[in-house]
Amino acid sequence: MELRRTAVVKLLIPDDRQDDLKDTMDIFRGASQRFVDRGWEGDDDGYVITSRSQLQSHVYDDIRDETGLHSDLCVGAANHAADALRGVVEKMKEGERVSKPVFTSNTTVYNTNAVSYFDGYCTLAAYGSGRVKAEYVYPDDSLQAEYMESDEWNKQGAKLRYDHQSDIYYLHVTVVQERDDPQEEAEGRTVLGVDRNVDGYLAVTSSGSFIGNADYYNHKRREYQHRRGDLQQQGTRSAHLTIQSIGDRFASWSEDYLHRVSKQVVAEAVANGCDAIVLEDLEQIRDRISNASKFQQWAFRELGRQITYKAKAEGITIEVVNPAYTSQQCSHTECGFTHDDNRNGDEFVCQKCGKELHSDYNAARNIAMRYLQNRRKSGAGGATNHLALKSGTMNGSGDFMPTASRG
Repeated sequence: MELRRTAVVKLLIPDDRQDDLKDTMDIFRGASQRFVDRGWEGDDDGYVITSRSQLQSHVYDDIRDETGLHSDLCVGAANHAADALRGVVEKMKEGERVSKPVFTSNTTVYNTNAVSYFDGYCTLAAYGSGRVKAEYVYPDDSLQAEYMESDEWNKQGAKLRYDHQSDIYYLHVTVVQERDDPQEEAEGRTVLGVDRNVDGYLAVTSSGSFIGNADYYNHKRREYQHRRGDLQQQGTRSAHLTIQSIGDRFASWSEDYLHRVSKQVVAEAVANGCDAIVLEDLEQIRDRISNASKFQQWAFRELGRQITYKAKAEGITIEVVNPAYTSQQCSHTECGFTHDDNRNGDEFVCQKCGKELHSDYNAARNIAMRYLQNRRKSGAGGATNHLALKSGTMNGSGDFMPTASRG
């Protein structure tokens, strides 16, 4: 099994090479936009071009001749554009209204030929007089240092990002490691159910942890949008640069916030000795979140992605279940009554047995229990697998085992 992480490393750039890197970013952004513009024009049949090789065949030579951009960075720009166009096409297929991608952030994509890694520093292809040597700057007890300096992690491509406000460069390096696959079908598994949300708590677990504040997360997004709107009205170059800066800062903050939430979810699974985390199947949950903003929908999907790769790093598998009625069904195993009136906002009160729970906690229990019941029906030994609850575990037959009795 391949584990994939992103090491975010602050870089120390020599003063005499700062302008070279900034020029490289500007040229790279322009090249990426040229590739997008050509892809958006479409092929002979009128379809958006999403193939990296096709984009290169159309405008690579022109861009190289006109800009003098390093060949590998030019390839990176084509790949960057193809990824953006592919994302737009996927949204088209889902019936969403889309527009041509426009690159505004200070980002340069480096493949393994354009960046070289050494102990304590890297060299980056740049516009100007040769490569730029950049030293790594690690905070104390940094996990990033382990990723970058350990032979156990294989460093691949990277994205260079520049924060205008702090005048700091950050390198986002993809690192991978091969590990043996966990025993996915082993008997006696303990699973953690997780209910994700676009309001209230971002994630609630079957073990009773309420993680992340979706309302605060959405509030920060509205603050950013309001600030951006005010700056757009000014229409000055200074305002435009500030928009780029606050956009980069908000993107970094948003990614970090979801990182911390997903990290807590996985830590909860580890603390409860779980072998699997169970989520609602995204393909079957689109209707439930269709009224959420595009930002909230992205956050919902991104949280699932981050939980997935962090769980795999701990040898924990990710399972999915059909989300139908998980928020309306009573999670009390002797009941299971399902009705719209059971849930009222954050409150869940079963109209049949009277069970009272936080509605998201009830949903998380149902998500995990549905997985165990599915395994039992399929003959995978659901009765010997367990659901992690607040004070113990429960198997697919509804038998409870308190924490003190485990083992």
